[in-house]
Amino acid sequence: MKTNGTHKKWIGIPLIGIALFLVLFVIAANYYPGGSNVSKTQEGFDWINNYWCDLFSKTSKNGRPNSGRFFALTGMIILFSSLASFWYYLPQFFHERRLNTIIIRYAGFTAMFLLIFVFTRFHDSVIGIGSTICAIPMAATLSELRKNQLRMLHLLGLFCILLILLNFFIYITNWWIAILPLLQKIALLTFLIWIVLVDLKCLVIKPKNNRVRPNVFNSLNAIFHKKNQGRYDKHLPHKPN
Repeated sequence: MKTNGTHKKWIGIPLIGIALFLVLFVIAANYYPGGSNVSKTQEGFDWINNYWCDLFSKTSKNGRPNSGRFFALTGMIILFSSLASFWYYLPQFFHERRLNTIIIRYAGFTAMFLLIFVFTRFHDSVIGIGSTICAIPMAATLSELRKNQLRMLHLLGLFCILLILLNFFIYITNWWIAILPLLQKIALLTFLIWIVLVDLKCLVIKPKNNRVRPNVFNSLNAIFHKKNQGRYDKHLPHKPN
């Protein structure tokens, strides 16, 4: 692939987007009137018993208008828009593999676009479909991280997937449902930390090769090509001295 300085200009977008989301999330929680599935009369946002999606509701669980909704929606749109750019540009920092590039770029972008509509009445469907699609680019990214010998990022990504699966298991079965609001926030925060670390790793890649590390796939391809070239040369007529 061609390498130039423009490939890294996007790096700040996910980092800034995540930072703005966290700030707006805290502001939205601060303005949330109160109430949760555990207690309708509680005051304020309960970090253990309130779901983060409660911040998107026009009316809080205690029946009062939710004045934090604007900040929550703005933060969510900023977050998923910045993550869409993350998935779209990430493949440029791996050794070129057409299939993984397409999977990471377009499946990731599609998932983030769908998740923007999590605040609508189709919330459950959006979460289910969007999260399922998001698992596809995550799996492709983990494959590339493993191939590029980035062990810690690979393991942290696997841990994120396990947390997400645990969230779905509890949501579907209602087992340990009381811990789901807190577990949801832990899973989200862990996922965002993983995104930031991958993003920062891309930031320190040397522009001269635009790679994380040499990829085994291309090394084997080069060896195979060299062997075939040698076989081809043997059959060429020798020029007279």
